[in-house]
Amino acid sequence: MTQVPGTTGRQGDRAQRVVLVTGASGAGRTTSIAALEDQGYEVIDNLPLSLVPRLLLGPPMGRPVALGIDVRNREFSASRLIELIDRLTREPALDLEVLYLDCQSDELVRRYGETRRRHPLSPETDPAQGIAMELDLLAPIRMRADVLIDTTGMSPHELKAEIARWFALGEAPGLLVSVSSFSYKRGIPRGLDMMFDCRFLANPHWVPDLRALDGRDAAVAAHVQADALYAEFLELVTGLLLFVLPAHLREGKSHLAVGFGCTGGQHRSVAVAEAVAAALTEARWHVATRHRELERRAAAVPGVAGIGLGQGT
Repeated sequence: MTQVPGTTGRQGDRAQRVVLVTGASGAGRTTSIAALEDQGYEVIDNLPLSLVPRLLLGPPMGRPVALGIDVRNREFSASRLIELIDRLTREPALDLEVLYLDCQSDELVRRYGETRRRHPLSPETDPAQGIAMELDLLAPIRMRADVLIDTTGMSPHELKAEIARWFALGEAPGLLVSVSSFSYKRGIPRGLDMMFDCRFLANPHWVPDLRALDGRDAAVAAHVQADALYAEFLELVTGLLLFVLPAHLREGKSHLAVGFGCTGGQHRSVAVAEAVAAALTEARWHVATRHRELERRAAAVPGVAGIGLGQGT
């Protein structure tokens, strides 16, 4: 087991660790809750949303808590859950992480067909209708997730192993660094701890052959890297992160969210986020990479899976 640089323990005593588990019905939420319970979490499933602050802001629980919340909750709405997440994120006594279990819709249909279960949003009709409704309802929460696991093609055993890798209470993974890209036109993502503006870099949008591509493409990345300011910018940002991450870890922080923005969230911010994530991964930090606008674009195309998390060790 590899220890993250500067690790003295999974979490300090300053904050109550809370993992909020949600996602599409059939995507593995129940398996994940059970896996967290096996890891030593206090598990509470589908507590009414109005009671969650009373539970978490009361006397210390004594051990980390995992809360399962899905559309079956009688108080559920996407807006209420996002409001709850925002409120808990602002509480200094809590260290909140949102885990979202995702899955391709055709795989969810197959799973429901095998188990012959009824979907909670379409108990009397074809599960496909309820699945489509639920994925649309949960889209804003998916965007708010700290950790997104796409369970398409995963067995329950593989999902349990993935949960243990992300949320084990031992030495690893230490501090999760979430590196994301976004478009300023669509607003700044909630929950960022640090944010960097990439709009001063050369924009591939104005190159016809690159316009339809994104920052993960080698040609787009090369165009951004050719900017005279890119190398120094990347060195300064990476150096700053490598300087502050051990201090955050010593303070007991388990998650740090870093965002990179540009005009459209497709080229420059994506390329820089990928480069920073790679540098942090090489330095043996635990990294998750997300590209908000690319996820939105993928979700808008039928049959195209959403973009999951890139993972480092």
